[in-house]
Amino acid sequence: MTDLPLLSGVRVLRDLMIPMRDGVHLAADIYVPEGREGRLPALLERTPYDRRGTNHADRSAADPTPRSKPEIAAEFARGGYAYVLVDCRGRYGSEGVFTKYANEAEDGFDVMAWLVKQDWCDGQIGTLGLSYGAHVQASAACLNPPGLKAMFLDSGGFSSAFHSGVRQGGAFELKQLTWAMKHARLSPLSHDDTARLAALNAEDVRDWMAVNPWRPGCSPLAAAPEYDAFIHDMWSRETFSDFWRAPDFCAACHEDAFTDAPMVFMSSWYDPYALSATGNYARFSRSKVGPVKLVMGPWTHGQRSVSFAGNVDFGPQAPLDGHLALDYVALRRAWFDRWLKGREASDYLQAPVSLFVMGGGSGRRTAEGRLDHGGHWRAEADWPLPSTVFTDFHLHADGGLSPQVAAPGERTWRHDPAAPVPTIGGAIASGAPVMAAGGYDQSEVDGLFGATQSGRALADRDDVVVFQTEPLEQAVEVTGPITARLSVSSSALDTDLMIKLVDVYPPSPDYPRGYALNLTHGVLRLRFRDSFEAPRPLVPGEVYDVEIEAFPTSNLFMPGHRIRLDVASSNFPHFDVNPGTAAPAGEVTGTVVAINRIYTGPENPSRLVLPIVPARRN
Repeated sequence: MTDLPLLSGVRVLRDLMIPMRDGVHLAADIYVPEGREGRLPALLERTPYDRRGTNHADRSAADPTPRSKPEIAAEFARGGYAYVLVDCRGRYGSEGVFTKYANEAEDGFDVMAWLVKQDWCDGQIGTLGLSYGAHVQASAACLNPPGLKAMFLDSGGFSSAFHSGVRQGGAFELKQLTWAMKHARLSPLSHDDTARLAALNAEDVRDWMAVNPWRPGCSPLAAAPEYDAFIHDMWSRETFSDFWRAPDFCAACHEDAFTDAPMVFMSSWYDPYALSATGNYARFSRSKVGPVKLVMGPWTHGQRSVSFAGNVDFGPQAPLDGHLALDYVALRRAWFDRWLKGREASDYLQAPVSLFVMGGGSGRRTAEGRLDHGGHWRAEADWPLPSTVFTDFHLHADGGLSPQVAAPGERTWRHDPAAPVPTIGGAIASGAPVMAAGGYDQSEVDGLFGATQSGRALADRDDVVVFQTEPLEQAVEVTGPITARLSVSSSALDTDLMIKLVDVYPPSPDYPRGYALNLTHGVLRLRFRDSFEAPRPLVPGEVYDVEIEAFPTSNLFMPGHRIRLDVASSNFPHFDVNPGTAAPAGEVTGTVVAINRIYTGPENPSRLVLPIVPARRN
């Protein structure tokens, strides 16, 4: 565990052990103002990543050097709060056994029940945290813990981990593998066991990615059995059972009990928790006292102080700093000052929804080598936007995409599990070293994991079918949830439908081949077409009408651009590859090649449903 730095104006109550209902004690450091008088509101952050450590996202545009958790805690303490940093169970100073996501609801409740009884606490608690630190907030809020008066959930807080976060559309997110490998190496047990750490460091997770499934005890995590067991457990739990409905995984399942406290859900278009943030806002803004706020930026996971995501730049307005608030600390400080202290603090989030509309840039290559896509912030009254016109764009057998109903026809592609379509950017976290988040030109390049032909556009692969509009005559804004409703068949007992919404730039001097920018993705494993509780194999050749939910987005498609939908049956290593056998997860014994078809026409109206926002007059 990291030592505490010297902090002026702050007193630290170190190494307090907070009792849980099962006898386990969690380690905490509490930061209070030097010479405090009276009781203070408490700010609670729980983390599995060392309560005295440093998060890469804790920085600002003015100072890109990440700040430690104690430094940030001290800044809040100097503002009149008791800032409480707690290690999750089984991590660093805390007792017990750590299992990712487990016990977080009850542990959060018990910590808050302890806090409100302390003589330095005024009985009011605000919670905050990024990623896992947001997940634990949502978990505890499902139990409506004592004292909880305000929340700020950044890039996390599962609406339903089964539907987005651990699995999506029935497929398994392989970021769980890369996360497990990284944190098995960083775990306190590995720090204390040189043989275990050496065994983990000797493994290359890239060599294991195509293994489906990993066998218990036969994986790169074999030296860390607790992480090995976690991965096997998550991979094999492929149906939406009571396990996934628990508070640790599903805020949506506990709406009635969920706290009424004011809450902020913040995420970004290239963050894996965009669907959770928008879903939580839409649900709780209608059912809770709140108020409830939504913030959606153009960033990757937690990278709120930069202007780019992947290989795309969104312009000088993109950072949170200087636009939504002075910086991230100021934004949260104002929120808690208002709801825990009753101060007339700067209300940076006056509107219910603050979102960044991507697009509108020059399309040139920046000095850093990124596409200048541009964008701007906008305040809105609700999500989805009240002015949204949900519009059907029909798929045509000739590759067209338009509001006009298509003629009867079909498109066919071949899915070979041994040669999946490689992942190029997207809403990803914890993907290193096999995948990166953000926006990229959808072409294979040297060094891309899974690429087989450098320079080849994904649209030119024979296992990807493409539908696109004619070049747009005027700008079209797409902001909101994205769905595709498709009529499909397969020669296999099971297959995946992977969709991707793409902004296609025309050729330019900087990009002679144009630029195909990925905006969002969706997936459906077809044996879950009717129910995530009771999967059913396909009947080969039978036509099914299915719906695929994609992540939300906000993008301004400029004149001359095309709106494109890519459809494939793999997106690897973002998701595990469907073997086509319909065998339960964890029991794959072989693979089959699938011949898949999309049908078009009045009887089979395959279509992409886009949330079109009408142009606004100034």
